[in-house]
Amino acid sequence: MARNPKTTGEHDGAGDTPHATRLPPREAIVEALMRLAAEQPWNDIEIGDIAREAGVSLAEFRECYPSKGAVLGGFARMIDKQVLDGASDDLDDEPTRERLFDVLMRRLDAMDPYKPALRRIVFALRGDPLSLAALNQVALNSQRFMLASAGISTEGPLGRVKLQGVVIAFARVTEVWLEDEDPALARTMAALDREIRNGERFMERAEDVRRLTAPFRALAQSLAEGGRRRRRRGRNDDRNEDEGNPLGGDPAAAI
Repeated sequence: MARNPKTTGEHDGAGDTPHATRLPPREAIVEALMRLAAEQPWNDIEIGDIAREAGVSLAEFRECYPSKGAVLGGFARMIDKQVLDGASDDLDDEPTRERLFDVLMRRLDAMDPYKPALRRIVFALRGDPLSLAALNQVALNSQRFMLASAGISTEGPLGRVKLQGVVIAFARVTEVWLEDEDPALARTMAALDREIRNGERFMERAEDVRRLTAPFRALAQSLAEGGRRRRRRGRNDDRNEDEGNPLGGDPAAAI
């Protein structure tokens, strides 16, 4: 994999420019992990290897990240920043679909220098449910900002559904992108367009279901509130009885 033009400092390869600028430790660690992941299996990479590659001590590594996996979270935030920094208002008048397509394609563009590393990482973590659950939370945080950049709300009754749907859709598109060697990314763009359109149809159906079930939800909420009021009255009655009982209402207190 071609090195990022930014260097990590102390342990740079012979191909780096002699006057390159040293990265901040957090970014240096991310870049080091991605270089190592491009060259060897994920499970063979130790935190000591990353620290040496980044030119930082283990103490500095620990100050920045608690684990190797946490560095992937740092990578996601680095990509988030690149995408958000590159945002413009050129597409403000375009349909929502076009705005989201643009944001997610810019995210893939930002990820492109790390494609060999990501290919190995995705393969290694595919069968690890705990890691996938942790990465899903990282992806939720990232996509919240991607949707905001596209002018799409993630609040309201269906906000979480919308957000998780984009995470799943982007994961599917990423699988295609990792195997797409065409510089024009025709397969990737087709997959992204398809996923966005499927997501639109799903959200339309979800909104219809939400409207249809609104009366039932209101009735259930009313019944639940009535039950809570009755329970509060019952607790108040119990407290009144306890006040006249020297044992505090608990028979075992006499023992």
